[in-house]
Amino acid sequence: MEPQNVSSGLAHVWIQGDAVTRTVAIVLLAMSLATWIIILWKYLDQRAQRQQAKACEGFWHSADFAEGLDKLGAQDGNPFRALANEGREAARHVLHKDGRPGPQLHDTLDVSDWVERCLRRSLDDATARAQSGLTVLASIASTAPFVGLFGTVWGIYHALLGIGAAGQVSIDQVAGPIGEALIMTAMGLLVAIPAVLGYNVLVRGNKGINHQLNRFAHDLHAYFVTGARVTAGGDGKVLPMKKA
Repeated sequence: MEPQNVSSGLAHVWIQGDAVTRTVAIVLLAMSLATWIIILWKYLDQRAQRQQAKACEGFWHSADFAEGLDKLGAQDGNPFRALANEGREAARHVLHKDGRPGPQLHDTLDVSDWVERCLRRSLDDATARAQSGLTVLASIASTAPFVGLFGTVWGIYHALLGIGAAGQVSIDQVAGPIGEALIMTAMGLLVAIPAVLGYNVLVRGNKGINHQLNRFAHDLHAYFVTGARVTAGGDGKVLPMKKA
């Protein structure tokens, strides 16, 4: 049994394959590793952001803005804390509470428009970070089956050349090489299926987080504009916001 196992399967395909066959196998292996690394990385990132989203309710039950920021957490890449900081700095800047001298072009904008613009920019940055890596997953999902199919076609071509050179052969001598070549197609599917499933799950997770970010941004806009308040001087005191 052992000699028969050695003379068939992946090991035999690798040993008997040429440079093209081995290159295809290495490419598929690299695609598989990239797929699982991205899925794990994005899953951990989304889990952290879901935990950060739970702190938004505590933010609005804080005594002042500084306490609210502490409740949001100080983790690197926290999009909710970045939104809060961006909204505060936008309101302070347009109301000349940041110490900048002289008028600027955006002084002609309403406070609401300027704060909304800055919050939208922060949301766009968070969305871009959330989508990083998903393009790679989509590319792997769409190309891996064709890479495996190319390896199969190449393997069948060489198998037929070998069979033709050997002259008259039996069906068992034909089935072996052809079956081994089809392994490449199976490998391509094994790479593509997790990439497709992972992409769909991660996209759905991003939609949920983006919904929470947009809702928090809307509340921040109301806090800085409708409520007409802004934190000044970085001392945590809440001062009335004057109209621009």
